[in-house]
Amino acid sequence: MELLNILYSDADLVCVDKPSGLLSVQGKGEAGRDCVINRLIDRFGWAREAHRLDMDTSGLMVVALTAESHSDLCRQFRDRTVTKQYEAIVLGHPQLDEGEIELPLRADIANRPRQIVDHELGRPSLTRYRVMARNENGTARLELTPATGRSHQLRVHLASVGHPILGDDLYASAKALAMSTRLLLHATALGITQPVTGERLDFVSSSPF
Repeated sequence: MELLNILYSDADLVCVDKPSGLLSVQGKGEAGRDCVINRLIDRFGWAREAHRLDMDTSGLMVVALTAESHSDLCRQFRDRTVTKQYEAIVLGHPQLDEGEIELPLRADIANRPRQIVDHELGRPSLTRYRVMARNENGTARLELTPATGRSHQLRVHLASVGHPILGDDLYASAKALAMSTRLLLHATALGITQPVTGERLDFVSSSPF
């Protein structure tokens, strides 16, 4: 089993730079055993996720190494005291240099794991974006700040406003899908409070694309 790129660790938690294509938690069957959590269990003996990244999303992920820190980190994510930022390359140029996408989301029951916009039954979901670059090939690099943490939120929000993330095999148009061999979404910044000491920890990871 390959080693993970560990950016920080202490007695209570670890922050890793997850590669695209690796599960956050164990999936089905033997093929689904390789994941961030199992790799960390092999190294530290005990590990549990406080949040997850989609398999195809790369970047920062924090994992608890004790039951106490797991409880506290889950509370931080639930209470939205965690800061998160992502970068993505999308098809098209957004009209505004920055803005918000506020569309309620829910699971598409008949087509899991897809999520859909549902103004009646969806959960409130908010994404803030800033255009970092408008590329000559008709794509744009965006900085994304999710105010909520719904499943596939960034992917669905961007696709829903006509700017799908390149390489997104669930939500991109055929053109956007064909423009990258991987999902061009990376978790670049993550800020948490150390569960025991109360110290603020801010992690960064440069986009690989």
